[in-house]
Amino acid sequence: MPEKEKLRIDKYLWAIRIFKTRSLAAEACEKGRVRLNGVAIKASKTVNVGDEYEVKTEARKWLIKVAGLLANRVQFSEATKYYVDLTPEEEIEKMQTMAASFHTGKRLSKIGRPTKKERRDLDDFTEEV
Repeated sequence: MPEKEKLRIDKYLWAIRIFKTRSLAAEACEKGRVRLNGVAIKASKTVNVGDEYEVKTEARKWLIKVAGLLANRVQFSEATKYYVDLTPEEEIEKMQTMAASFHTGKRLSKIGRPTKKERRDLDDFTEEV
């Protein structure tokens, strides 16, 4: 790609597959979750090779360095060639442990009301003979 080409940060983050949609990338910029040198930036900010961005997504916190400009969304294995992930290992491990401890909504065993099966077993047990 020519070096003089202009590329918006929201489009770049979408193309390298940090965000699923471009509108999610623009929304993250609007909410201050994308930073350049510690300063929140707008979605229209032009990306330059060598820039380092701090990006917070729902899944994790990224620290990326732009290795090349990518305007169109490509396969993940190809997209990883256009940035360098500088995220510290302890940050990645921290986010993984948080994800592992996330409550899935399933009822914890032996806590709260009985299930239908447990209720039937209780009724059978307490039923007079």
